[in-house]
Amino acid sequence: MGGGTKRRDTRLVLEKYQVVVYLVAVLAGLGIGLTTPPAGNWLGWLIWPLLAALLYVTFTQTHLGAIGQAVGDRRFLTVMLAVNFLLVPLLVWGLTRLFVDDPVLALGVFLVLLVPCTDWFISFSQLGRADVPRAIAATPLLLLAQILLLPVYLWAFTASDIRADLPIGTMIGAFVLIILLPLLAAWLTDIGERRRPTGPRWTERLAWLPVPLLAVVLLVIMVGHAPQVTGDLATLWPVAIVFVLYVLIVPWIAELAGRLANLPVHARRTVAFSAGSRNSFMVLPIALALPGSLQPAVTVIILQSLIELVGLIAYTRVIPRVIR
Repeated sequence: MGGGTKRRDTRLVLEKYQVVVYLVAVLAGLGIGLTTPPAGNWLGWLIWPLLAALLYVTFTQTHLGAIGQAVGDRRFLTVMLAVNFLLVPLLVWGLTRLFVDDPVLALGVFLVLLVPCTDWFISFSQLGRADVPRAIAATPLLLLAQILLLPVYLWAFTASDIRADLPIGTMIGAFVLIILLPLLAAWLTDIGERRRPTGPRWTERLAWLPVPLLAVVLLVIMVGHAPQVTGDLATLWPVAIVFVLYVLIVPWIAELAGRLANLPVHARRTVAFSAGSRNSFMVLPIALALPGSLQPAVTVIILQSLIELVGLIAYTRVIPRVIR
């Protein structure tokens, strides 16, 4: 009992101060990466197991058994799917056509903006006084939908010469090892726990890990890519504009869709947080598997995660005031 209470208290403290934890990790990683570049070389091998562990822990907290609940709330689910997989792709396509001429940078934008978040989206929804139970219920369906639709979007949106250079086999391998296997392990964990309704739950023991694991992932990524992020700032300004405009525009699209569907206030806030948060750490393994000529896509994804973090912090203050 004491151990469970201690873990729960630790989780609550981490979740309360998670924004500070993430910012400290990002700044520390940038500082180490810029002052000690060789550190990125010997820390680089950690990113793959860390991402696999992060996604497994995240998937165990997405309550895969809640799919039935999400399907039952058809109006909310329809809005979530329409915003994330119809309206957002149209917005992303339009913004890239306006601002991004480099097809490699555009690939990075497509990879990161076309997939809705499945981890800190729930935490920030809670901070922004949205409907957390609905967020939890919709997350597994959003995850499954993006797994199915991302290849379709990449085929439709990327330039033909970029499509020809995509290492499909390597990308599929990264997807299977870093995404599909953790998802399968989380699903088996969920099945095992539902068959054993009593006793300590493994998912509850893991519940405090997403925040520190994500912080470590941010730290390692920043250490390994700080020189590229800072060195490529001059060429990354078009995608930075896209990401900032996306953060500014997409909550209003979500709010309009929610109002047209007559969703309650807290549900509309949930749609806005979902639209504003993207699944950068799920697509990062796919980007890391790209050949050297397409590696700038990795830097694009990292830049987006930094801009998104600032945007979500602002969302927690702004969205409860404007969506009411």
